Parts: sequence; structure tokens; C-alpha cells
Amino acid sequence: MQDKISVIIPVYNAAKYLPKCIDSVLNQTYKNLEIILVDDGSTDESGKISDKYSYKDNRVIVIHKENGGTSDARNKGIKAATGKYIGFIDSDDYIETDMYEILLKTLYAYDADIVECAFYRIKKDNLILPPKYFSGTPEQFNVSQAMEE
Repeated sequence: MQDKISVIIPVYNAAKYLPKCIDSVLNQTYKNLEIILVDDGSTDESGKISDKYSYKDNRVIVIHKENGGTSDARNKGIKAATGKYIGFIDSDDYIETDMYEILLKTLYAYDADIVECAFYRIKKDNLILPPKYFSGTPEQFNVSQAMEE
């Protein structure tokens, strides 16, 4: 289980959340990652924060570009990616330390093309809302079902 995962994080004016996001990816139990931070023309300190992380850890790659929106930033990240697999995280999110290890094991176990996981929404008052659609057990879909979901 040594396939590289390229984790693409579009960044736009996320200085308040960005360190927690990046740290949660760097601290994964699965280490064969490249973290591609795509600074989408931020006007706050997000670009500088991204650069600092790239100096600290050689798995972090930073792309600075003019603002073009989240989809454009993701597409720039995809073009730069060298991993066998690609993951996406928003810059105001953070992940569990074993998320990519579990996703990769699930991908192998089911010979899947795509895997996804549940997520929690955390309100400003730190109230954690449970996942809306997670049954608690893995589900398999064919192409049509996956598109519908």
C-alpha cells in the first residue's frame, strides 16, 4: 500500500483555518502524500502560510494563481498532481488522522474506482452535526447509481 495520493486543497482567503487543515493532512497515518495548495489569488495571509508549509515539508507544493474560482483551482491542482490517486479537501476543513489510510484500504478491498467518506458539519458554536447520509456500513454503486447519489 504505497501508492501516492495527491491531496488538492484550493485556497482562497482561508488564513484563519488553513494551518489546521494543512496540519491534519500532514499528520496522516498514511505518509505517501503530496499536498498541493492552490492559492487562488488570496488577499489575506493564505499565500504566505502556504509557502511556509512548503519550506517545512517537501510533500507540500504551492501553486499561486490569479483568482479563478474553486473549480479552476482544483483543475490546476489536478494538472500538477503526480499521485496515482487524487483527494480533495477544502481549506476550511480538517480530517481525521487515518482518513486516507482507511480510504485507500477500502479502495483496495472493493477494487473501487472512487471512494468517499462521511463528514461532519461543525457550527460556529462548535456544535457537531452528524452526517446526513451515512449508513455506517460501506455501500457499493455502479456508475449510474454513483452519479445519482
